[in-house]
Amino acid sequence: MVIEVGTELPPLTVTFRREDLVRYAGASGDFNPIHWSDRMAAALGLPGVIAHGMLTMATAVRVVTDWISDPADLLEYGVRFTKPVVVPDDDKGVNVTFSAKVDKVTEGRAEIDITAVAGEEKVLGRARAVVRVQ
Repeated sequence: MVIEVGTELPPLTVTFRREDLVRYAGASGDFNPIHWSDRMAAALGLPGVIAHGMLTMATAVRVVTDWISDPADLLEYGVRFTKPVVVPDDDKGVNVTFSAKVDKVTEGRAEIDITAVAGEEKVLGRARAVVRVQ
């Protein structure tokens, strides 16, 4: 696979539902009520129950790990959280679309910028992965 600046990775759209938040809470041990209680989320000034930041972050990097041939080639990854992913209490949930584009290729490494959009809101800022390239 030829990797060059400007290469766009195949986008990934994932639906988060409340049941996903419950499962993630159980797996991660993060039972903060803002991830399951509308009342608590509202009391803290949030627009509703929000997805765990680490769940959003982990799902975002899938756009890269699904694209590279070996997930072990992921060398670095980081994000800045800019907006919460609000998950409604319905059967539809919220769709989050992740896209990515190669920004830089040097000395066997590629830097990839990742974008995450829920509705019309960009929910991650400065999301970047560095991968090993052949």
